[in-house]
Amino acid sequence: MKFQTMMIIKAVVCLCFGALILLTPGFTYTVFLGITLDPGGAFAARQYAASMIGILMITWFARNAPESPTRWAITLGLCIYDAVGFVLALVGEFTGLLNPMGWSIVVLYLFLALGFGYFLVKSPQPAVHAGAA
Repeated sequence: MKFQTMMIIKAVVCLCFGALILLTPGFTYTVFLGITLDPGGAFAARQYAASMIGILMITWFARNAPESPTRWAITLGLCIYDAVGFVLALVGEFTGLLNPMGWSIVVLYLFLALGFGYFLVKSPQPAVHAGAA
């Protein structure tokens, strides 16, 4: 898979889930996670949606970035984000917090974490030149 393709996939996921959670947090969390949100939970969900929209922008506009320390840093950040999301979703499933649809979130986070991890392994951190600021 090409880096550009991985970034587009992540952008589309963030667009779909970010917009869905932003517009209908209660419905989305009930369907995908089996969680009922109170007003505070809906606010927190919308805050999460805002971060997804931000990641959408990063992934979309960085999709054609050439190999560089900046691209590596973006890839590392996305890999960690998705790896942590995978662990949290997996714990949610194993503790019974999430419904069976939550497994789709587990698999999605795993796919994204492994995808970005692949690009970290494929292109190790580039050396930063001493005079660069």
